[in-house]
Amino acid sequence: MTPLKENEYRAGLESSLKAGYEILKSGGSSLDAVEAAVRVLEDDPHFNAGRGAVFTSAGTNELDAAIMDGKTLQAGAVAVLRHIRNPVSLARMVMEKSPHVMLSGEGAEKFATENGLQLVDQKYFFTQERWDALQRMKAAEKNRHAAVTITDQDRHGTVGAVALDQNGNLAAATSTGGTTNKRPGRIGDSPIIGGGTYANNATCAVSGTGDGEYFIRATVAHDISALIEYRGMKLDDATQTVLDKVAKLGGTGGLIAVDKNGNMALPFNTSGMYRGQVDSSGKFLVEIYR
Repeated sequence: MTPLKENEYRAGLESSLKAGYEILKSGGSSLDAVEAAVRVLEDDPHFNAGRGAVFTSAGTNELDAAIMDGKTLQAGAVAVLRHIRNPVSLARMVMEKSPHVMLSGEGAEKFATENGLQLVDQKYFFTQERWDALQRMKAAEKNRHAAVTITDQDRHGTVGAVALDQNGNLAAATSTGGTTNKRPGRIGDSPIIGGGTYANNATCAVSGTGDGEYFIRATVAHDISALIEYRGMKLDDATQTVLDKVAKLGGTGGLIAVDKNGNMALPFNTSGMYRGQVDSSGKFLVEIYR
């Protein structure tokens, strides 16, 4: 991590926070805020979603996303997208304009065009950094005894946002390119409601990042909500308890969460997690390491 790169990541996080905060400050909905915040990160090639998505083993980009409204418990999710610039917006479209919760692949992209979304060429998602990471992964896979350095950033990454608005409504959104060198068709936890994304006005809103297979098996996002609802746990304790469960299974990652009272938690068990938060007074905080 060079100082220049760190500044670029911090700038991206700040832009995302500002996009969501401006909506909330003017009385807008948490749903609009999380979508806007995630769209900023999907358009930023530094992050593993949208423009900066990682590559599959076949050298393609496949994107997943989800969004959930804590007020109504309505949710929308999309998976295995290859030509959608902002998957989070298509996820919201699935929630609001279809009777379904999740659409994938060609069916999801056909739904997108039917509802006015333009498709983009796969070339739009190409970044040299992600391509180089794929080559490192393939080299390590081919020769397990070679000295190839694979970082957390090479392997996976996700963008997400959670918000509480002035009306007391919670929302969560998550978007990702998945894991580097994944098999085509693989779907992680990000678009799984209750896995990597969940929001409920009675408890909290959660968005996760990390080893998706473990987050799915641990039902991370919903489990945090359940610990708050059924056991009366505080947000900090609930998030750490569930993240510890992921670790016991062998998974790494982190999450962002906000509860119905505005308390925030951003735990992780990796070397770092790009994260930021802004409170009702407009105080911004952006961090990468512990």
